[in-house]
Amino acid sequence: MTFNDNARVGGSTARRRGGGMAAAGGGIAGIGAIAVLLFQLFTGTDLSGLLGGGGGQVGTGEETQIEQCQTGEDANERDDCRLAAGQLALDQYWQTELQGYRAPQLIIVDGATGTACGTASNQTGPFYCPPEETVYVDPTFFGLLRQQFDATAGPLAQLYVLAHEYGHHVQNIAGIMEQNPNNGTGPDSNGVRMELQADCFAGAWVGDMTRLKDENGVPYLEEPTPQQIADAINAAQTVGDDHIQQESGGAVNPESWTHGSSEQRQRWFEIGLRGEPADCETFGIPGGSL
Repeated sequence: MTFNDNARVGGSTARRRGGGMAAAGGGIAGIGAIAVLLFQLFTGTDLSGLLGGGGGQVGTGEETQIEQCQTGEDANERDDCRLAAGQLALDQYWQTELQGYRAPQLIIVDGATGTACGTASNQTGPFYCPPEETVYVDPTFFGLLRQQFDATAGPLAQLYVLAHEYGHHVQNIAGIMEQNPNNGTGPDSNGVRMELQADCFAGAWVGDMTRLKDENGVPYLEEPTPQQIADAINAAQTVGDDHIQQESGGAVNPESWTHGSSEQRQRWFEIGLRGEPADCETFGIPGGSL
């Protein structure tokens, strides 16, 4: 378990939205498609057209509340409730770490929905959409990681993914994205630096998660076990550019990287885990030392 069973997690502003079917014609057929969708974790670019299939119509969809999500026990049992509860702990953390913090919207995607950054579905993967200041996550994405990459994708790993996207929100509202615009691909690119910093921010939150408490003073989250930490690190490694390229059957080409290597993603997550957000300054480090 990750959440304390008796923690009160009601009151999340997370909403569920589904506006249609994801692209028809077989869905995600293999590792190559996973590589395409993982590319979007930072860019927010809709590449679902590259995944094959004929277009099922996708609309903006109706939004509904995440129902029956009141306690930590609920969050431990259901992915959607776990993400909604994670929102509470993440917002509380960043309110104390970033002056002027404002919370993003969290949308739990059911099927597919349109956004200002393209279609959100399990095919496009979790992403943050800067113009909307919104995080989109389809919980079935975690099943795809298990099936295609043999990743455990357990509870803490899922919260790491959410915390990573919140890291992008912090970069957006703190002006980091504006100061470091996308300058292409490669191991020294701003895109890679942005991703590694978001991994580090996620690690800092995990390292400090047990101090975050509900309205009754009950910690939202339990102290993570070594196995849960290993699972979160495994998730970070899984989405390393070199690992994706290897699993896709191609050669490792650092000049095409957008997220960083598995080793880098693990290392920066651990830097945050042992430290604090101030330790996550990836933009002041020479490329060869990232």
